[in-house]
Amino acid sequence: MKHKLISLLALFVCQLAQAGWQVPDNIQQLVVVTTADWRANQGKMQVYQKTQGKWQRTDLHSPVTIGRTGMAWGMGLHPEQQGQQKQEGDGKAPAGLFRLTTAFGYEALQNLHIPYQQMQASHYCMDVKGSPYYNQIVDSQEVGKQAIEGSSEGMRRDLHYGDNLYSKGIVVEHNGQNISGAGSCIFMHLWRASDKPTAGCTAMPAEVMDKLLSWLEADKHPALLLLPEAEYQRLRSEWALP
Repeated sequence: MKHKLISLLALFVCQLAQAGWQVPDNIQQLVVVTTADWRANQGKMQVYQKTQGKWQRTDLHSPVTIGRTGMAWGMGLHPEQQGQQKQEGDGKAPAGLFRLTTAFGYEALQNLHIPYQQMQASHYCMDVKGSPYYNQIVDSQEVGKQAIEGSSEGMRRDLHYGDNLYSKGIVVEHNGQNISGAGSCIFMHLWRASDKPTAGCTAMPAEVMDKLLSWLEADKHPALLLLPEAEYQRLRSEWALP
């Protein structure tokens, strides 16, 4: 009985903490992606900026594609949620709120307002369960070729796989603690086409990515919010969403 009471108390405290959670005040740029439901792999993106404490819609919006099997709850800034959780290889995009930390691409880019890393043929994002570098972008010239064995995420996709999906992209900080198997290498990047979903990332046309990269500012702590429409409406007031 004592253990049951402790468990119930812990659950109550957790629920109480979740009920009081809202988007952190320091997030002043928010990229919102919503889909029809948990299984949908296409959605819409609308970008917001906070001005004088209120969310203002910008003119930056676009259709996007997400994971081929829809989405499941990810590990980000939001409280832990009940329901299906993102796992490695499930083809799902992570739902929730995530920092947008770094941009990357094939070419050297200047005049951006967020950190940018130019990718080389030796750069990989580790998606191998159990790797000490899981969910991290590493340079095989630094960690050694043996360390990146088995990874299917060569960051220079033009050289490794013959496409330009990662020619410009943004790192989505899902699973920031790099827990093995909880999902890795989540980005915003270029799409193959409007009807071609991803393995778990959010993809868009090249011209939209260019505008997004130019708009993002590290000092405004940009973040991505990804939710099915019904979940967005359910949490809109509670989380203080646009």
